[in-house]
Amino acid sequence: MLLLAGLAADIKAQELAPDDELLRQRERDRALQERLETRPDVRLSVPQEAVGRFPDQESPCFIIDALAWQGEALQRFAWLDAAVVDSDEQDSPIGRCLGTQGINLVLERAQNALIERGYVTSRVLVEPQDLSDGTLTITLLPGRIASLRVADAERSHASLRNAVPAGPGDILNLRDIEQALENFQRVPSADVDIQIAPGETPNHSDLVVDYHQGRPLRPAWSVDDSGSDATGRYQSGVTVAYDNLLGINDLFYVHLGKDLGGGDAGSNGNRSRTVHYSVPWGYWSLGATYSDYDYHQTVAGAFEDIVYEGSSRNTKVNLSRVIHRDASRKTTASLGGFQNRSRTHIDGQEVLVQRRQVGGWEAGIEHREFLGPATLDSTLFYQRGTGAFGSLPAPGEAFGEGTSRFQIVTADAELKVPFTVGEQPLRYLGQWRWQRNLTPLAPLERFSIGGRYTVRGFNDTGLSADRGWLVRNELEMPLGGSGQALYAGLDYGRVGGPSSEWLLGKELGGVALGLRGNLLHFVNYDVFVAAPVIQPDGFRSDSHDLGFSVHIAF
Repeated sequence: MLLLAGLAADIKAQELAPDDELLRQRERDRALQERLETRPDVRLSVPQEAVGRFPDQESPCFIIDALAWQGEALQRFAWLDAAVVDSDEQDSPIGRCLGTQGINLVLERAQNALIERGYVTSRVLVEPQDLSDGTLTITLLPGRIASLRVADAERSHASLRNAVPAGPGDILNLRDIEQALENFQRVPSADVDIQIAPGETPNHSDLVVDYHQGRPLRPAWSVDDSGSDATGRYQSGVTVAYDNLLGINDLFYVHLGKDLGGGDAGSNGNRSRTVHYSVPWGYWSLGATYSDYDYHQTVAGAFEDIVYEGSSRNTKVNLSRVIHRDASRKTTASLGGFQNRSRTHIDGQEVLVQRRQVGGWEAGIEHREFLGPATLDSTLFYQRGTGAFGSLPAPGEAFGEGTSRFQIVTADAELKVPFTVGEQPLRYLGQWRWQRNLTPLAPLERFSIGGRYTVRGFNDTGLSADRGWLVRNELEMPLGGSGQALYAGLDYGRVGGPSSEWLLGKELGGVALGLRGNLLHFVNYDVFVAAPVIQPDGFRSDSHDLGFSVHIAF
């Protein structure tokens, strides 16, 4: 044990940072997930007729003191009354003398409100009635689904039961159709359209699904230089995805990663594996991901070379549900459980004081807002370690430097804004991340900055602490219709908390200039040069960082 402690001290003196290696891999896993687990957005709309104001005088007319509604499922449409009255009290039908034109305007407002909320086959009408009592009675006819069917059932492999969150007899709503299309299209090889066809009975419609799936097996290969000098600069990966594996719009993929060398001399390297499976069920989604990572490095010791090895094993299960969606926004709530393990070895002997194993749960809210042509995504998550799944006390728990029962609050936001200057289309992309600790944190739970996925301009150096935030700004300029785009980036990040007191500094800033695009419809690439502009005195970083990534889908 004393020998291992001495070796660990010797390695520490050479500034080997095993936790940094695992934090780097965590960012790579995050980028992999964003690339492979696409989140399609479907927004359907029906044109609405412009509605004017009530006429000041009509003849003949009747004073309307109240609106009354009749029909089915009225409790579901309680908001219609307010939609007809309008937010402008000076333009309300209540207390006004209405004739034929005014009554038609009431119906137009109600119909537009139904369409705006997705009830595109529901109708309102006014039946013959006596208006002398001052009450205008409006009849609501909800449009319902008669049947769900596939356009070409013999050749299609579409699964309707878990993709479409509504069935025969339900009131038809565009939001349900949007959700169904997203459930189908989350599988990249699927091409689907849903048509609303007249049913055999009044106020009923058929949903006809036109579904086509291309080749379900999707192999891909990627290479980049996102690794470290310590364990291999160049990284490669092979991904095999199989769409609709069980015929229920499910997504499955396996990713195998390995270094291609580069960096420090000696016997260094790493490998990684990721397995993911997820399936939708109406407004619900269930997913599970397992990933592992192993690396090794040869370090010159006082008398002989020392082999340092590290590994991590991470498992996560997540259940989510879309709790609200309309024509301009979507909100999703999620709840999940996790287990994370890490081990380190020196010359084949485990360093027990660096053994980590934590488990717990997390809950969060994700929100997407459409602001005209812009899109704003935001998330808020709470993560808590509970001591479950064989958790072990954190190595520094006795000294207040971490705990297996940690509590973390994180938030993210991403804003995409397309615009034009003259005739040149441009796009702004802004990203913001934030973490706040409610307990002391061990190194692997801390917030880290420095690298292509956080603050560009830094590759083998970074900062991590209990809490922090970062912002990434990017301006992209497409090069005509070539599929290529130039971009410039400006990033800044800051860390804080008790663990930051031992750092050289607390902030990093960097700039980047790059070119990304698509070639031959199956090759995606990104090349860039980045440089640090803000860093602590004495910080070891290169004057610039050249980077690239290539992704080929076969």
